[in-house]
Amino acid sequence: MLSTTLRDALIDQMNFEFYSAHTYMAMAAYCTAESYDGFANFFLVQAEEERFHAMKLYNYINDRGERAIISGFENPNNEFSSILEAFEIGLEHEKEVTKRFYHLSDIAMDEREHATMAFLKWFIDEQVEEEASFDSLINKIKRIENNSNALFMLDTELAARTFVAPAE
Repeated sequence: MLSTTLRDALIDQMNFEFYSAHTYMAMAAYCTAESYDGFANFFLVQAEEERFHAMKLYNYINDRGERAIISGFENPNNEFSSILEAFEIGLEHEKEVTKRFYHLSDIAMDEREHATMAFLKWFIDEQVEEEASFDSLINKIKRIENNSNALFMLDTELAARTFVAPAE
């Protein structure tokens, strides 16, 4: 049985993951409007991943005999000055997600809630990959600067990205 504190924190994170999906949808919409379909695809896949994360939390909360409460959230940012800015904001968002999962893990550790600690480890490992992915793409975009051919090649590369749910 989860404590009220841990349950509420898990529910909050579940809803934040849904918000993250909306954040990446907004970034995808910006990219589409700028005719960067590959970059848009990258963010659409990110949104799928975030919904997967939210549902993973949803299922865990319900599996623990609690009720997942769905709440609304503020509108995500829809205005970006460049592809680079969208990715930099994405990286900052992922760093916030990492911080939130560390906080959840701290609560689980303090409460000696071993099942939740084991469950959250997957998310912490995932966040390392998420931050590294954004960081790598930011570095590539900065190296490209205004080289339209290189930007086109990266856009084409990102168009091939797909989401495959990890095996449990």
